[in-house]
Amino acid sequence: MGNSFWVGCYSGPIKATEALSAAKSWAWGALSSWWLGLPWSRRLDTKTDPKLANWPGNDATSRVQASNTILLPPITYQFDPRNPVPTIGGNVSSQGTLMFQGAANQRCRLDFWLCTDTKPLSARNDVLVFQTPPLANDIEVTGRLIVKLWASSDALDTDFTAKLVDVYPPNTDFPSGVDLNIADSIVRARYHNGFGKAELLKPGQPYEFTIEMYPTSLVFKKGHRIRVDISSSNFPRFDINPNTGEPLNNNRGSQVAYNTIYLDAKHPSQIVLPIVPAETTVMSALGSGGNHGR
Repeated sequence: MGNSFWVGCYSGPIKATEALSAAKSWAWGALSSWWLGLPWSRRLDTKTDPKLANWPGNDATSRVQASNTILLPPITYQFDPRNPVPTIGGNVSSQGTLMFQGAANQRCRLDFWLCTDTKPLSARNDVLVFQTPPLANDIEVTGRLIVKLWASSDALDTDFTAKLVDVYPPNTDFPSGVDLNIADSIVRARYHNGFGKAELLKPGQPYEFTIEMYPTSLVFKKGHRIRVDISSSNFPRFDINPNTGEPLNNNRGSQVAYNTIYLDAKHPSQIVLPIVPAETTVMSALGSGGNHGR
């Protein structure tokens, strides 16, 4: 894996430096880059769809079967630049009264800037939530985090955001559980052909967008859920798109955009997760005691 490997977050019982040391001993061939078709479950207008897809297996056949069974109509949500999704934690290089660094429960508090209530961000109508059922076993994710999103807009330009979340089940300390942010990123729609190639959207036409988050090394524990949130803002971590198609940072106004996410066989929105097989996880590489290097 070489010196380019970067450990962003790890929830196991060992230090990140030890995870890095063990990770360097693996070959990339040991990783299984599963793609998990969205949705596992979906939320629209704060209601949860009970339809859940099965967790894909570790072979190409099961992945294809999973993709063919997930056929849902498009989901449209309203993105109002005047009411952006507030940033709660994350991989930011500066912090202050407007935002703070690191992992955080994705729930508003009245002392957070832009928050007007104490609801979780997942309760917002402009945040689409896709998640697995509770995991039957620990799942380790190590490597790049990439969302392939098929989407359209009625605006000439807009943004699409993705956030990977580790959903902790309810417990004594947190009766509502914890929605812990792992990574996030954004794409500006006018750059659907690549950076430096600005081209405004044709309203209503689906495009494939690639949203790549920072890589990570993390164990999603048994009983947790793996979740992906899709929206169009994460402010102030990312500046707000006015949706007008005007030159960047030189807009005279803003408008509400109606953005649509596609989930059918021709437009297979998905997240690509580098799953480490159980026999090659960091913990197994270090032994059951987890005291390597101490």
